[in-house]
Amino acid sequence: MNNTKFRFERILFEDNHLIIVNKNPGELSQGDRTGHTTLADSIKYYLKNKYNKPGNVYLGITHRLDRPTSGIIIFCKTSKSLTRVNNMFKEKKVKKTYWAITKKIDSNKIIRLENFLKKNEKQNKSFVTTDIKNGKKSILNFKKIKSLDKYSLLEISLETGRHHQIRAQLSNYGYPIKGDLKYGFKRPNNDGSIHLHSRKIEFTHPVTKNKICLIACPPKDTIWNLCVK
Repeated sequence: MNNTKFRFERILFEDNHLIIVNKNPGELSQGDRTGHTTLADSIKYYLKNKYNKPGNVYLGITHRLDRPTSGIIIFCKTSKSLTRVNNMFKEKKVKKTYWAITKKIDSNKIIRLENFLKKNEKQNKSFVTTDIKNGKKSILNFKKIKSLDKYSLLEISLETGRHHQIRAQLSNYGYPIKGDLKYGFKRPNNDGSIHLHSRKIEFTHPVTKNKICLIACPPKDTIWNLCVK
């Protein structure tokens, strides 16, 4: 990774406790069986060089984004901040807003999707199920915020945080995310990304108690550029 670009363009917030960055589509949030370099690896490299740190650099991962998605991820520089941020997520004290691009939706109303999701480990995919006993209740709300020639830009808020929740629920509703072959979109994006972006995050800083509100620009491509005009 080009660390100069990472340092100057992708850090949304940094202090002694947190570093919050804008993930590119295609990057791994954390390690998997591919063994590819992760965003966490790149941040550790950045911190080690910026602060001349000897030995290993501590970096706590609080949450993740799917590899083909983009947007805001919080990392912690200390174990104390990691414990507190993890608790904030569990207590639903972190508000996340996503953007997604789907085929055109006519409705301008806020739409609430409430389903039960079940994960298939072998396929690494979640499905809407009627098996309430073994499924996990999943709730999101979305509204159309912009219309393009062929697509709609949706703004999404989550009430639960499930595996591939936005992708699975929008697909089940009949509006898979642009580029998301796994969940039913007909054509891939050229770069393997999907048009799902973690746009905004709001929370109280775990140590300073200051209010934090951050917005991340989506990747630069023709469709996303039309959305942020």
